Amino acid sequence: MTDMGTFLKKQTTALTEYDEQLVRRLIEKVTIYEDKFIVEFKSGVTVDVNA
Repeated sequence: MTDMGTFLKKQTTALTEYDEQLVRRLIEKVTIYEDKFIVEFKSGVTVDVNA
């Protein structure tokens, strides 16, 4: 969690395009279902996204 916070604080601009390094540092896995997907961050936080 601390590593993620430090990395995000170093970002100087808003994200406007896909950033492979950021994705690999923050996201543990993405699980895709028929009607939604779940993003699990390395910090343990999960986010449900409904399609």
